[in-house]
Amino acid sequence: MFDDTRPAELDSSGSSDPWSEFRVAQPQERLELLRALRDGGVPVVLNTPDGTSMTVTLWTLDAEQGRINLSVDAAAPQLQPLVEADETVAVAYLESVKLQFDLQDFMLVHGTGSSALQCRLPEEIYRFQRRNAYRVRTRGKHGPQARFRHPSMPEMLIELRVLDISIGGCALWLPPDVPPLQAGTLVAEVHIELDADTRLTSAVGLQHVAAQGPFHGSPGGNGTQGVRLGCEWRELPPAAERVLQRWIDRTQRRRHLLTLS
Repeated sequence: MFDDTRPAELDSSGSSDPWSEFRVAQPQERLELLRALRDGGVPVVLNTPDGTSMTVTLWTLDAEQGRINLSVDAAAPQLQPLVEADETVAVAYLESVKLQFDLQDFMLVHGTGSSALQCRLPEEIYRFQRRNAYRVRTRGKHGPQARFRHPSMPEMLIELRVLDISIGGCALWLPPDVPPLQAGTLVAEVHIELDADTRLTSAVGLQHVAAQGPFHGSPGGNGTQGVRLGCEWRELPPAAERVLQRWIDRTQRRRHLLTLS
């Protein structure tokens, strides 16, 4: 009885529920969000507790049967661990909104020339408005750099130019001569050098991978086609967050003064 009458901001025990403001309560609204993911071909990153991660797209949605089909690469090595996982967390982005939901009861379905991962409709969806943080667009050839070991080739240490950076994440420029990186990849340790005196270290999740036009800060100076990696900080340590916030504030004030002079 209490479950039928309790306020939305309380959990099933009557205690305060800190997630209530983020939960999408109406089934119809949840369906509309899923349809937006489907119609927009939005990448959906699936993550399991054991660290398996795979990027898929929502292919079909059957509200009557309570099932969805996800388009997948049948040859992907992550596919079988996902099918066998007891729980999987899905994350997707609709412009400035982050959606997160659990998926269960996976079944691999093979068709003519294609495969799909079928599962139950999520019973809950959480919607988070991404922080409207000031984003610093870097300038010059000697701007911030990111150094980390390539997730697929741990022996390879790579150094990438930071295109822009905010308290929520950063964008990196991947040149064509570096092995590609996939959306959904978690890089456990990235060292960011903002300037000669300011450095921080954090894990990052690769959220978006997109073609990047000629970048004139690349070697050679004439601009080289590359890839833009949209990254989100993961478990940014409080000390590193303070360092980053001070650097962003200082850069913002300096550029504001330059526009006035």
